[in-house]
Amino acid sequence: MAAVEIAATTEGPLATGADTIAIGVFSAGKVSHDLPGGELAAMISRGEASTRLRRVTVWHHEGVRVLLAGLGSRDRFDGEAARLAAAAVHRRARELGAQTLCWELPHRVGEDVIAGLVAGTVLAGYRFTRYKPAPEGERPLERLIVSAHHDVSAAVEQAGVIAHAQNRVRDLANTPPNVLTPAALAEYAGELAARHQGLSLTVLDGAAIRSRGMGAFAAVAQGSSHDARLIELRYDGAGADAPRLAMLGKGVTFDTGGISLKPPPRMAEMKFDMCGAAAVLEAVATLAELRAPVRVLGLVGAVENYPGPDAVRPGDIITALDGTTIQIDNPDAEGRLVLADLVTHARREGCDAIVDLATLTGAVEAALGWAFAGLMSNDDRLAAAVTAAGAATGERVWRLPLDPIYAEQTRGRYAELTNRPEPRVGLASAAGEFIHHFAGEHPWAHIDMLAVAFNGRAPYLDKGGTGWGVRLLCELALGFGR
Repeated sequence: MAAVEIAATTEGPLATGADTIAIGVFSAGKVSHDLPGGELAAMISRGEASTRLRRVTVWHHEGVRVLLAGLGSRDRFDGEAARLAAAAVHRRARELGAQTLCWELPHRVGEDVIAGLVAGTVLAGYRFTRYKPAPEGERPLERLIVSAHHDVSAAVEQAGVIAHAQNRVRDLANTPPNVLTPAALAEYAGELAARHQGLSLTVLDGAAIRSRGMGAFAAVAQGSSHDARLIELRYDGAGADAPRLAMLGKGVTFDTGGISLKPPPRMAEMKFDMCGAAAVLEAVATLAELRAPVRVLGLVGAVENYPGPDAVRPGDIITALDGTTIQIDNPDAEGRLVLADLVTHARREGCDAIVDLATLTGAVEAALGWAFAGLMSNDDRLAAAVTAAGAATGERVWRLPLDPIYAEQTRGRYAELTNRPEPRVGLASAAGEFIHHFAGEHPWAHIDMLAVAFNGRAPYLDKGGTGWGVRLLCELALGFGR
């Protein structure tokens, strides 16, 4: 679907030419810029309109639709509340056939609210129509204008770039696995590199992955006819002495579970096992589009986990890039194998810190539900930075423990490690400790995003990929090394 055009202005909403304008009102406040006849305040006083968050009331003024949007309490109105309000307004505007929507920015709000209003509108308007057309008569919003007393164009532009990137991640996640193979994901990375100045791309095929000694990564690919790809997307927007952040993404384009086949009911969802990789690719490209003064290395392990005749078997022992031997007791615990070699590779590249995103364990969903992704880290400063980035962008994380008890669960009987922890408790942290083995003391953070990667519960998201992680990664990178 076409991207919404986004702009900022210091003109009043009625002067922008928009066919629909949105004016927000806080619960204890008044309408800052009412219509000439005071109609909006009158509606509130008569009880015809509500200032509760996500309530929208329609009025008409000289051929323009006016949407009075409840914002709730000012003290509690943050970026997430702005996304919720914007989604409610967008839903009503779409029902009314709006083509150009102008939001009047509430007074005395921060850039988190600006970003929230933009993102909530752009994300709520997303539709995946590549294989199924939109309902007949549905007209997508074409233009969003943010009206403010002062110049907010930089904040609006940045928010728009990031929101559109998030929607592109949703496109990748929703693409069927017979189309989005590892090779196709690498080709998409090539399109990003060609589109944005400052990006450089290196892609290794299966033979090169094996020749590099990435035995853990290569083992996952053994059963599939689709060759694996190691994708390296680099952006150097700062000097060579600036710190460099490595972003690692699990890119299992379809995960059958290998020989340890998954149960059929949720098998179709396994196309979403590449959501971490998609977020990494788009985050690096977004930083390049923003010309951010940062250095980042995006690493993606793109692979299909399939039960072919050469597939890795329970009981096999493989050797990872750093020489660690791993006993494969469950071919369905494949993501940690891919990340093991990516972490070692990032360390050898000299990156100052490493953060990985992966739809890794169902255990994290059981622990945290859909409100948070799980965070594990060996570095308190990096963990605090990731947590702050999540809080600022609404992509929240909750830190889970690393501990020798969990590390002991990953010790193998016949090899140094096993990819199936025993006993079967604390599995999110045990998986984190498996990856921690390869990070050692190097600053590293692991984000287990399985519960938040698809079928989002927020009103500005729908079924399918959520695009989770782009906002967090961009925020983290923009503050890295400061």
